[in-house]
Amino acid sequence: MFAVFLKVMSTNVAHADPATFTPTQIEPDPPARRGGPAVAPVQHRPSWDLDGLYLWLGPTGAASHIDADWDSTIGASASVVRVRESALLGAIGASFGASRWTQRGGGRLWLDVLAGTHAGRMVGLSAGPHLELSDLSHPRLGGSVGVWGFLGVTPFVRVGAVSDLGGFVEIGLHLALPVLRR
Repeated sequence: MFAVFLKVMSTNVAHADPATFTPTQIEPDPPARRGGPAVAPVQHRPSWDLDGLYLWLGPTGAASHIDADWDSTIGASASVVRVRESALLGAIGASFGASRWTQRGGGRLWLDVLAGTHAGRMVGLSAGPHLELSDLSHPRLGGSVGVWGFLGVTPFVRVGAVSDLGGFVEIGLHLALPVLRR
């Protein structure tokens, strides 16, 4: 084994022959440019133009009067909204959210459609189904309609009904954080 190693080592050793050596010239600088650099013009939107498709994510909190008692919820929602400030229908979209009751146990899931108009600030309506969840009973279906206003934060008021629980009123605040704009 050792003899094979010595044979391999002796045949792979490189030898320099000064008689056949020709130096290679190295160019330290790249070739000269033949024309000016071509840069495409940048088309940034003005900051005052809010039109576009948005994905908003953020926390939501509310106080609700349901089942003859007040309770609060804390949760989050994701909204996809198309904004056109100069149009009569300035905002249209949908919102999906989930919240947890602080005292009752369980929570709520909702899917609302949104429509708004620009009246100094963006204000609008929402409507959609709810799924009321409980730690002690089966899920219950419900629905609501609401009004909202976008003031940097989004205050809202909803009224609705849930099967076997009756009507409810909810007053809350949603913090809409723009995650994506197209």
